[in-house]
Amino acid sequence: MARTDDWPARFPGHVFPQIIPVPDDIQPGSPAPWSQLSELARSGFSLEKVEAALRSSKRHLDDSPIPGDPIEMAAVADARKQEITRRSAVLVALFEEDGEAHVILTRRSFEMRHHSGEVALPGGRSDLNETPVTTALREAQEEVGLDLSTVRTIGWLSPIVTFASGSAIWPVVAIVDKRPELVPVPVEVDRAFTIALKDLVADEKFLEERWRRDLARPGSDEEGYFPLYFFAVPGDIIWGATARVLTELLCLLCGVPWPDANRSWG
Repeated sequence: MARTDDWPARFPGHVFPQIIPVPDDIQPGSPAPWSQLSELARSGFSLEKVEAALRSSKRHLDDSPIPGDPIEMAAVADARKQEITRRSAVLVALFEEDGEAHVILTRRSFEMRHHSGEVALPGGRSDLNETPVTTALREAQEEVGLDLSTVRTIGWLSPIVTFASGSAIWPVVAIVDKRPELVPVPVEVDRAFTIALKDLVADEKFLEERWRRDLARPGSDEEGYFPLYFFAVPGDIIWGATARVLTELLCLLCGVPWPDANRSWG
């Protein structure tokens, strides 16, 4: 156990504007899942490779529909039969330059009531009877002006499900046919930017911590700790649900096990 006020700075020398909440206690986590791979194996993430990884993991829309019911989620989110009452979706929008896929990210407005200033994938709450694909596309258009005529949805990643609160987030993967012109809506988005996936798996860009709170939460191990992932990006830091989604995608691309594949978040 470590006192959080004595905890070393994340990514020493890296400056970012977010204020990250402080857990009750904290421990070092595991190395990056891809840490044993060569530099060559951590690059060349073309869109073709992304599609191949989604197909091999049965997450491509051509042959694997997005799970939409707790029973269907059982294989990807350790689900049990319980109604989901709060539905959201995010768009993992990728485009390619020089043989490398880049992902679109936003920094939420610092004026937002919840998760202010956090780096996020475009997305938000679903309207009544709206599918995850429709939600993710609509929110990306509304938040950063993404031209949907340039977008093709291709797959999905594991839903983030908290059954105790009946809440779920569906990550939808899409291809954008060229570098997009992003126009953030200031009331929701402070900044929109992109980063190459290969830069997220570079040395010293990933960190895992094990957090514990006095009030136990879903996903905790027998000691009450749960993993938090962090990525250092220029001028900012990715953590929380967004880091979890990106970690799964990067594990698929690197061909390494995803640490949360069998974790119960119920």
